[in-house]
Amino acid sequence: MASIYDIVEKAAKTGKVDKGVNEVTKCVERDVAKLVIVASDVDPKELTQHLSILCKEKGIKFTEADSREKLGISVGINRPTAAVAVVEAGEAQLDSIE
Repeated sequence: MASIYDIVEKAAKTGKVDKGVNEVTKCVERDVAKLVIVASDVDPKELTQHLSILCKEKGIKFTEADSREKLGISVGINRPTAAVAVVEAGEAQLDSIE
């Protein structure tokens, strides 16, 4: 089974992703996000808490990744990122995420 990082990496290469809490929040509010991934090592937690609630309200898939560092690498940037939204999956298989 593909890891969340593999899925994000494939979506970043073949589809469209947005990164950063503000961008991800906008994607969710505009109903364009298909999947939202938040790093569980974000401190303080308040930075990303609203995203799980917003996703639930809008019926958008939401999951956590364990590392901001790895999340940043998987979207192709050299810095940690707290949140990523997959806007267009491209070749990524979003169905494998519960």
